[in-house]
Amino acid sequence: MIQRLNIRQRTEEREESLSPKAARSRLSQGRARWEKPCPIRTAFQRDRDRIIYSKAFRRLKHKTQVFIAPLGDHYVTRLTHTLEVAQIARTIARALGLNEDLTEAIACGHDLGHTPFGHVGEEVLDELYQDGFRHNEQSLRVVDLLENEGNGLNLTWEVRDGILNHSKVRADIMGKGGGEPHTLEGQVCKLADAVAYINHDIGDAIRAGFFTDGDLPLEAIKVLGNTHSQRINTMVSDIITQSWAVTTAEPMANVSIGMSREVLAAANTLRDFLFENVYNLRSATGETERAREAVRFLYHYYCQHGDSLPPEYRAHSRNSPERCAVDYIAGMTDGFALRLAEELAK
Repeated sequence: MIQRLNIRQRTEEREESLSPKAARSRLSQGRARWEKPCPIRTAFQRDRDRIIYSKAFRRLKHKTQVFIAPLGDHYVTRLTHTLEVAQIARTIARALGLNEDLTEAIACGHDLGHTPFGHVGEEVLDELYQDGFRHNEQSLRVVDLLENEGNGLNLTWEVRDGILNHSKVRADIMGKGGGEPHTLEGQVCKLADAVAYINHDIGDAIRAGFFTDGDLPLEAIKVLGNTHSQRINTMVSDIITQSWAVTTAEPMANVSIGMSREVLAAANTLRDFLFENVYNLRSATGETERAREAVRFLYHYYCQHGDSLPPEYRAHSRNSPERCAVDYIAGMTDGFALRLAEELAK
């Protein structure tokens, strides 16, 4: 009965009313392994669902965003960050007539490869592993190889591209050094990620007593607003306004998702303020050093005891012991990493 209803095809037909520059699920560049189309869901909807039901997605609820093992209940985790990115990205995509399903899939998957202890864990693995470590590249490994008992999720090219190219350079949230998504939906997620973390990290830092609302740079607050909601609304509205050309542009036209010079400068000012007053200070705490030592210990242990890794992390025989150790550690939650390091050290 479902097959005769052609539900997926109806959804694909509705996508024809989107912006000429929007990605169409029926025109996807496809998957590495061919699969029979779902009778109900489009290819991008199917990808979103696979990500949400993955083990890596569930583990995000116990992974650090900025503050390691905070005592309060209202601090942002990697999972709540992901949900905020998805919400902001969907709002922008809907306003611009882009593909919300693709946008949501990219947003849900963009941080699946993030380490325990946030960027602290990422920095340690980058120091230890000879080929370096970047969480965006690890997110792609998760969906390509590690999930589904080592078989991967077999996602579409468009979702994989957005996941891989969501990172920003240190100096500028619009900088090109972190990779540039090939779809406008991917570009939306890249900016939505910055909008989300700049604003919720301010809230967490104020909650933790690092500074108060009154300490925020006045030149940025004058542009973006005095409250969390005002700042997000200003940034989202600006992205929509500055990117409005994508709603009517011809398919071959060269358009992109962006921000105005004034709002971008204010956003970068807040980002710099967070580095100086939160991120760099957090790196010097005893709690952070404990996290570093746990990651270092686990790396050296599993490089020497690769046979004790779970099967899915040993499934790809061409991987080096170091690569397998990195894959396993990157997938750990904060609490599991600390407990395991303590147990193995006995």
